[in-house]
Amino acid sequence: QVLASCSFDRTAIVWEEIVGESNDKQRGQSHWIKRTTLVDSRTSVTDVKFAPKHMGLMLTTCSADGVVRIYEAPDVMNLSQWSLQHEISSKLSCSCISWNPSSSRAHAPMIAVGSDDSNVTYGGKVQIYEYNEVTRKYAKAETLMTVTDAVHDIAFAPNLGRSFHVLAIATKDVRIFKLVPLRKDSSSSAPTKFEVQVLAQFDSHNSQVWRVSWNITSTLLASSGDDGCVRLWKANYMDNWKCTGILKGDGSPVSGQPGALSGVLGSATAQSALNGATGR
Repeated sequence: QVLASCSFDRTAIVWEEIVGESNDKQRGQSHWIKRTTLVDSRTSVTDVKFAPKHMGLMLTTCSADGVVRIYEAPDVMNLSQWSLQHEISSKLSCSCISWNPSSSRAHAPMIAVGSDDSNVTYGGKVQIYEYNEVTRKYAKAETLMTVTDAVHDIAFAPNLGRSFHVLAIATKDVRIFKLVPLRKDSSSSAPTKFEVQVLAQFDSHNSQVWRVSWNITSTLLASSGDDGCVRLWKANYMDNWKCTGILKGDGSPVSGQPGALSGVLGSATAQSALNGATGR
């Protein structure tokens, strides 16, 4: 197991789990070893995410200075060596990032970046960057101009062969966007353009929303907010999203609320939604 963490101390750290090997007392027991510290950022590192597995062992960080950095470990057996491959300047203070998990050759690698910048003159607080095979660089493909409030978390849904992408955003409410790629010339160096649709928007938390997390089949979205609850959202066959469950922070159901749920699925999804680190 490999884990990455980030901190206000301007660093990101890669940890590896080792099954006891040094002495008899630790034999069979696991412990974590710090493999490397990434120190390129000059401001707080606000989020860190591993790239999808089909891209190899890559790690992305974003910082309060608006820079997204992508690292790669050339040798998966040597986690102490990471090389900086790309730097993307978003010109906005970055708060969260999410990789598009699609492994389809029809979809270029893509990163969504959220910002909690309080400057309203910059407009959209979510930017989409796409890798271009011609220029071998990441370029801005889209800005979600309707998201103008501080973004706390962002999450692409697992793709499962869809031709479009689904993106969940945690801001002052929960929002779900559909990004439909428009056809383009494969030899063009211009990034893909998208038709952006709002699938759903919920203010049921009545407060700031801090985390959003999908289940593995992208059929269920969990969100957590300052109301102390985790809410579960699901779409029906008409693609209409509704709340299917509400859980308190301790995992107990909220009695008397529509959609209150007391189930293992809800508890597991809630725990995933509240997870603050990224692992691989």
